[in-house]
Amino acid sequence: MALSIRLARAGAKKRPFYRIVVADSRMPRDGRFIEKLGTYNPLLPKDHADRVTLVLDRIKYWLGEGAQPSTRVGRFLAVAGLTKLKKRHNPEKGKPGTKALERIEAKKEKIEAAKIAAEEAAKAPVEEKAPAEEKAEEAPAEEKPAEETKTEDKAEEKAGEKAEAKAADEKSEEKPAEEAKSDAKAEAKAEDKAEDKPAEDAKEEAKEEAKAEEKSEEKPAEDSKEDAKAEDKADEKSEDKPAEEEKAEKKDDEKAAK
Repeated sequence: MALSIRLARAGAKKRPFYRIVVADSRMPRDGRFIEKLGTYNPLLPKDHADRVTLVLDRIKYWLGEGAQPSTRVGRFLAVAGLTKLKKRHNPEKGKPGTKALERIEAKKEKIEAAKIAAEEAAKAPVEEKAPAEEKAEEAPAEEKPAEETKTEDKAEEKAGEKAEAKAADEKSEEKPAEEAKSDAKAEAKAEDKAEDKPAEDAKEEAKEEAKAEEKSEEKPAEDSKEDAKAEDKADEKSEDKPAEEEKAEKKDDEKAAK
């Protein structure tokens, strides 16, 4: 029977806890084991004393019986001084994959292209120095016509300014004449209005007098009507009084006869 000293997982979800056990190598990881030899709690800090606990006497016994520790348990035992840590050599595992190799090659190509561009930029200024000197010599000859054109432009600007000043003076002279014409028109309109007003006032006065005469003629007729009504009422009252007196006398006579 092949024996192994290995870890058996316990604990809850996302909170692992391991037991160090000796078991048959054919058994499941968390299955039946022969003896418990210690514990391992990865949730504790590395400096904590209870992170790894070992029963050294029983571990020595089972190592004498031919039990083989797993890689993780072998590290614990090497720290405790019971075994020596075996150096593992797997050159294939350390090699980068195909995608990593492609990225590395792309970086190398970019670096080489940058170097070539820098070398070409360093060579270009040396070759361009001669054309630059030729341009510097040609520049003064080209600047002279430019100065002549500037003087011509200044002369044209001055002539334009003078023409604008003359036009402004002519406009300023024309403005008083236009203002005098407008004043004359305004005075003529005012005089026409002043002449029209007396005729309109006379018409209004004639209308008011005619209305006053009509009212004065109507008033005497109304007064005469009122006087006639008053006289009729007075006559009616005077006629009614003798009749009443006669009635009163008849009553008195009747009383006296009784």
